[in-house]
Amino acid sequence: MTLLAELLSTVFERRYRGQATRATDGRPLTELAAALVGSAGETSGLALAGEILSRFADMDDDEKLAFFRNIATTMNIDPVAVRTTLDAYEHTPSKASYRAFAEAAEPARQEFVRRLNSVQGATGALVQMRADLLRLGRKEPELQALDLDFRHLFASWFNRGFLVLRPINWESPAHILDKIIAYEAVHAIDSWEDLRRRLQPTDRRCFAFFHPSMPDEPLIFVEVALTKGIPGSIQTLLAEDREAVPSEDADTATFYSISNCQAGLASISFGNSLIKQVAADLAAELSGLKTFVTLSPIPGLTKWLKTSEVEWLSDDAETMSDKTRALAAFYLLNAKSRGGLPYDPVARFHLGNGAVVHAVHSDADVSEKGRAQSGGAMVNYLYDLSKISQNHENFVTTRDVVASADVKALADTVTLPTTEER
Repeated sequence: MTLLAELLSTVFERRYRGQATRATDGRPLTELAAALVGSAGETSGLALAGEILSRFADMDDDEKLAFFRNIATTMNIDPVAVRTTLDAYEHTPSKASYRAFAEAAEPARQEFVRRLNSVQGATGALVQMRADLLRLGRKEPELQALDLDFRHLFASWFNRGFLVLRPINWESPAHILDKIIAYEAVHAIDSWEDLRRRLQPTDRRCFAFFHPSMPDEPLIFVEVALTKGIPGSIQTLLAEDREAVPSEDADTATFYSISNCQAGLASISFGNSLIKQVAADLAAELSGLKTFVTLSPIPGLTKWLKTSEVEWLSDDAETMSDKTRALAAFYLLNAKSRGGLPYDPVARFHLGNGAVVHAVHSDADVSEKGRAQSGGAMVNYLYDLSKISQNHENFVTTRDVVASADVKALADTVTLPTTEER
């Protein structure tokens, strides 16, 4: 797998090493954008695209926002043309009438983004451009519509078939390891020694997806612990003085951290494919692995409890521990957002991937962050490789949360206060 990943990266690798020339055209950026969409020659198009990307990177936020607004409005669809061509297609369906409708229904800004991507290394620049768009345009409907065009294109460009799965280990290039430290979003990596403990021992694995056009930028990565049995504490799992388990003796693969790395790829899903691919690869490598679980945070628990006005803190440690587990189980099974999906974002992710809620643990993350977001509770989501597809389909269809009997029993012990009692 390592050799294949390296070969693919070598074959497809394209680096952006300043091919986008520095500003040489004195026209305003909006004029350059219009000229790019209207250009017919490949050479002139490349020069314009490079110029636009170079100048955009040097803009301040106000200039970027003005640029986005211009693109969103001047390169929008023409509703009259869309209606006219749709009527023509409905009246006389044909290749020509359908082409006319498709061309009218696609805003010119999609072609603009495609042409920008013709410059070598532009994919990464466009991912950063979308990150700026998400950051600056979240309150403007026109810019939210523009973002849908980026999402539409990125969903194709970052299709699973284009992604390369690469193992990350202590021998990986330093610039990649540095980014793993920077992008870790679940359990902070405090030092290079902390990183070494997560990558070097025989019972630790890390895998990342890369795109051929962004070979030095991980898109998403997952950290895995090979264990005996299902763990219930992240502190125990990451303890400095823990004793490593020989990989051939492990019976469980625990996915304990999944981090998305690129803000500009928000809502472009990689995690589903990543977990399934890593689980399949590990099962093929280590025949002793029988169980695939996560040890996941419950980031929305404390917030939800506050909105539900539940009194859950206790001076008695044992009582507090039992109550936290019960409330966490109830929350995971019953707390829903609009649309009937689980309120908890991590639950939505794993249940949508076909996992089930397997076990809930108290005092599982005693860090300041863990206490703040869930009172220290964590959850194991179980991935049964033979039932993932079935579970996924059931969840998408019914929105029902599938859980073990133990978790259901815990949840059944909770009764929330009625409106009159609050």
